[in-house]
Amino acid sequence: MSLQDKMLHYRDELQKGDIQAAYKSLMEYMLSLKAGLKKRHPDYGVSSTFYFGYMDMSYFALAPEELNRLGLKIAIVFLHKEFRFEFWLAAANKDIQKKYWQVIKESGWDAYHLVPDLKNSDSILENIAADQPDFDDPQALTGQIESRLSTFINDIQGFFGYSPITG
Repeated sequence: MSLQDKMLHYRDELQKGDIQAAYKSLMEYMLSLKAGLKKRHPDYGVSSTFYFGYMDMSYFALAPEELNRLGLKIAIVFLHKEFRFEFWLAAANKDIQKKYWQVIKESGWDAYHLVPDLKNSDSILENIAADQPDFDDPQALTGQIESRLSTFINDIQGFFGYSPITG
């Protein structure tokens, strides 16, 4: 399909209006999730920034103090094509990412998916937070994400020898 054909298809889909409405609702949900986490879990160190993305991924980060000291953070990511939420253990830069990827790999810790290769990867570990999110029940979805996030953070902090955060 040529670029022109793709653009015409894109125009036709946009004219229906569903894509814009869905995208707007998704962004509102994610911003609400971010604000709720910041309010209910001040110890998570929720970032003030939000990445809307190019309809590939949208995310925001948080950095509990113990992980932040190591140059690590957690990203809550919505993958548009896969249509799911994931948690990613990420780093402040590529050097820190490589260091902790190697530490986890050498330890044999396999509680979460270690990315097989750092090339073209922004994460170290990945975990599915909500595989088939039900946006008709945002409270239940938020509850599921928060519960799994607490476990993810606690497990990672435990791996690095920090006391877990209670969720």
